[in-house]
Amino acid sequence: MANIKSAKKRVLIERERRVENNSVKSEIKTYIRNFKADLANDVTKAEETYKVLISKLDSAANSNVIHANSASRKKAHFAKLLDNAKKAK
Repeated sequence: MANIKSAKKRVLIERERRVENNSVKSEIKTYIRNFKADLANDVTKAEETYKVLISKLDSAANSNVIHANSASRKKAHFAKLLDNAKKAK
């Protein structure tokens, strides 16, 4: 445990940030799961879920919860899945 007052404060702040970051990451994973489920069942609903998912990925990347390249890679991957599902339909 830290002995210096500022170091103790940093520990508390990092704990708060970790909780917030984990909740954002969990929310993204939930939207990914929903997108994949919608993709298997209903492509039009998957398009709506895709828009929300992209928004969540962008906001997470802008707030440095996830790396910008990681968000971009995921967006491209899901766009490709959606496009292939549209073509198959």
